[in-house]
Amino acid sequence: MKFTLQYRDPHSKARAGELQTDHGTVRTPIFMPVGTAAAVKGIFHRDVRDEARAQIILANTYHLYLRPGMRIIEQAGGVHRFSTWDGPMLTDSGGFQVFSLAACRKLKEEGCYFRSHIDGSKHLFTPESVIDTERTIGADIMMAFDECPPGDAPREYAARSLDLTERWLDRCFAQYHRTQPKYGHYQALFPIVQGCTYPDLRVRAAENVLRYDADGYAIGGLAVGEPTETMYEMIEVVNAVLPEDRPRYLMGVGTPVNILEGIARGVDMFDCVMPTRNGRNGQLFTAEGVINIRNKKWEDDFSPIDPEGTAFVDTRYSKAYLHHLCVCGEMLAAQIASLHNIAFYLRLVGMARERIAAGDFAAWKERMAVKLQKRL
Repeated sequence: MKFTLQYRDPHSKARAGELQTDHGTVRTPIFMPVGTAAAVKGIFHRDVRDEARAQIILANTYHLYLRPGMRIIEQAGGVHRFSTWDGPMLTDSGGFQVFSLAACRKLKEEGCYFRSHIDGSKHLFTPESVIDTERTIGADIMMAFDECPPGDAPREYAARSLDLTERWLDRCFAQYHRTQPKYGHYQALFPIVQGCTYPDLRVRAAENVLRYDADGYAIGGLAVGEPTETMYEMIEVVNAVLPEDRPRYLMGVGTPVNILEGIARGVDMFDCVMPTRNGRNGQLFTAEGVINIRNKKWEDDFSPIDPEGTAFVDTRYSKAYLHHLCVCGEMLAAQIASLHNIAFYLRLVGMARERIAAGDFAAWKERMAVKLQKRL
């Protein structure tokens, strides 16, 4: 895996580059649609690639481990063949699901004991078993197993959590080096920088992950309840330590404005469920602001959903028609809105890349941030 920096914005920390994987090249900055169960909800893989123009997508280790299970994934020849997505893929480690399952999990030194949200069955994730699971899934980028503390965690808890994450990280890389890819393509392992909202813990975590000389680095544990400005501060603290010549991945963030602000602070890769989740509830992101298509004001608006959009749904369907579908609860409404939103997120990071290359990203970002937050 090779990362090449190509452009830097002279007035911010924004940068643009290329990440080469065995399944293709990813041009950064990039947004990665979330495919929890090896599928981006409501969108054909064909449309994720051709209409939304996604270059890399995520799959979820926790969910694939439970269903369909590793026996099926391995028999299929890995997640690429199983899902028919032939581009780059990334798998998270299940650490965030551990965080979200607080009521039915128990953290121990050996790993995390939890009950399945499907049938209540008991399971154990260890750093070693998670690496083995991600090897079997077969994504191009694997994430290390960590604990994700809540954004308002007391310092004592955050420090203990980071201690555990760092011990688990050693075990993750040991297992990574003991094992080999199963399907003939290279798999990178990215460590995750935790430390909650405490700058000194974040610096310590960032300095620690450098020991592994990884192909890339992730910033985790943000957008989990802390104030937005604190999130931006933590990004700056971490990126001041992380190396310039490796990709930086901000996990689970966020709104279009969050993404632009992350890019301005030197982040290269993003993911979030917001485009599809909010789309299923009738919220559309556009370059002129946010639309709640369920509002009555769109009932007789026969203009295209987004005349500037790049997906076919943007100009084929009207706002009035999508409003009608949403009010009726038609499945097609969620499909149209989700595809529009994913395509918009990809268009936004594509525009950011163009502005970085042109050298005027910072000024463009300020103008865009104002428009993106409007309620239409």
